Amino acid sequence: MDLFPYVHIGDQGPLVAFISDSVTKGCSAVLESGTGTGKTVCSIVGALEASLGSGRKTVFLTRTKSQQRQVLRELRAISSKERVFGMAVQGRSASNCPMMAEDPELAIGTSEELSRLCSEYKKEKDGVCGCSHYGNMASADLGALLEYCRDFMPDPEAFSSHCMDLGICPYEAAKLMLPQADLVTAPYSFVLMPRILRHFLDWLGAPLGEIVIIADEAHNLPEYLREVMTHEYTMGALDLCEREAGEWDDPELRDGLSVSDLTSAMGECMAEAAREYVIEDDGILPPNFLEDEMMYRLGASSLALGSMYRKLTELGAMVSDHKRSLRKLPRSYMGSLGRFLLEWTSAEDDIYVKLVTGGKNPGFLSYCLDPAPAAEPFRSCHSSIHMSGTLEPLSEYAEELGLDDAVCRRFESPYPKENLLVLRTDDVSTRFSDMHADPDNVRRIQEYLVGVVGSVHRSTAVFFPSYGMMDRFLEDGIPERLGRDIVFERRGMPHSDLMDCVERFRSSPGSVIFAVAGGRVSEGLDFPGKDLELAVLVGMPYPRPTARQEALVRYYDYRFGRGWDRAVATPTERRMRQAIGRLIRSGTDRGAAVILDGRVASAKGIASVPTSDPSGEVERFFSRG
Repeated sequence: MDLFPYVHIGDQGPLVAFISDSVTKGCSAVLESGTGTGKTVCSIVGALEASLGSGRKTVFLTRTKSQQRQVLRELRAISSKERVFGMAVQGRSASNCPMMAEDPELAIGTSEELSRLCSEYKKEKDGVCGCSHYGNMASADLGALLEYCRDFMPDPEAFSSHCMDLGICPYEAAKLMLPQADLVTAPYSFVLMPRILRHFLDWLGAPLGEIVIIADEAHNLPEYLREVMTHEYTMGALDLCEREAGEWDDPELRDGLSVSDLTSAMGECMAEAAREYVIEDDGILPPNFLEDEMMYRLGASSLALGSMYRKLTELGAMVSDHKRSLRKLPRSYMGSLGRFLLEWTSAEDDIYVKLVTGGKNPGFLSYCLDPAPAAEPFRSCHSSIHMSGTLEPLSEYAEELGLDDAVCRRFESPYPKENLLVLRTDDVSTRFSDMHADPDNVRRIQEYLVGVVGSVHRSTAVFFPSYGMMDRFLEDGIPERLGRDIVFERRGMPHSDLMDCVERFRSSPGSVIFAVAGGRVSEGLDFPGKDLELAVLVGMPYPRPTARQEALVRYYDYRFGRGWDRAVATPTERRMRQAIGRLIRSGTDRGAAVILDGRVASAKGIASVPTSDPSGEVERFFSRG
């Protein structure tokens, strides 16, 4: 069976064969192949060729909605040759529910909270379903809906709109289509959060052992998995908990101790920890700091505290049920505090570090250092494919996630190396000490940036190591000096706003986009042809030297050795390679990247040419095209 819908270029044939062979053998495949080399279509074809007719299903995990759309585009191309069927699913949100879309309070609801509220909407009253869209599912022509999905493989937005026109629930309708699909594309969370995975497997109608998982942009997975297992609670959340307790007459937890007694003790512990241990951003807590302080301040044993925390979660469930019955967001801040305290006390000391964070909203953080436990679905499924354009060192990635059976392979880019110019300036650096000890260092970086962008009228991305650095350049008037149309990637901006920003950039040749290395613009978005020809990296995006980061370095040093390389250098180089990779998406693309930081000379995975005249070099490069 040959499902590949295009003419092969470069190593696409061997790449498909490598993935197909791994799926057939039931092992993990860890691979790197450059940006624009067709990893998406190759992985889909390789997985389907080894799975069709076997009863196995393929799940393609993505970080973004735009990546889901790419998966569906490739499935449509494949289906023009051999009919296959794929569906895209997204997490439950108020915006795609006709019953919730008009309530602004619900926009902040988690998928779990919205699911509980949905069950309330669906309850029958006087023999009539409370949600007409759900009630209409019983009489809907699901066969016709399935044919629509097979024929068009619609994007999630188009599917939702179609279901709305039919008067049925898009979320419930999508779940009913999944058992028929050969491939389902979903967010990371559908597989990597245990509670969601259980439901997802039920919808698929297949056990995990019969699933082939493809993880796109896999270089993001180690940190994502750590975050899945990390627990945080802030002073702001504590204030909301105390307010909620007051609304419920400050319930008693044990022997005359009320919720406000517990929140008061917790707040005192948090404030003391912030005063004593925070250095700049955060600080490591002494062993059992919170447990010992809570016992002392409340005069209770550890067993008594555990009982109080469990009672707090029970109170939270009662509050949530009450709010749900009123058709309000079923969120309880007492329940959130109870769950956090139980998670804090049960966290395994060998893979967690307990921290206090500073700033205007201090808090406690139980940070997971080891991504391997959360990667269990990759080890329990039939086969997992991990791919990225920036995944090396491959064996280290496999070791980090506990993929003992992994087969690793790197595929070369088929595109001419002379089409990409990577320059560096050795006399500047965004190292913290250089930025503060040498005031002229920042001025030189800014002069280089203005000169390089002004040397050619090409669509340009400027990647900063942080939003803070971007803001400094904005305050210094750099956009005005550039004299070009500029759009900005902002911290936390909604996906729709980001896409509007990117479209304005694409539709204005010669414009500039300010973004952050490691952000959404630098990863996962395609800029083919002349959509992006020049990238300027303002320094190396090393993580801040926080207590959390230092703990991760020490843990990796203990586990694997070379902790700084694994926890700092490798992720930094991956972020830079991702940003540079936006430039070349085909054999005819040409692009130049300028790295304004001499430290990149020692980076193992980034080949760069030193220059004292980056503006002239860039101008000469494009004049040859």
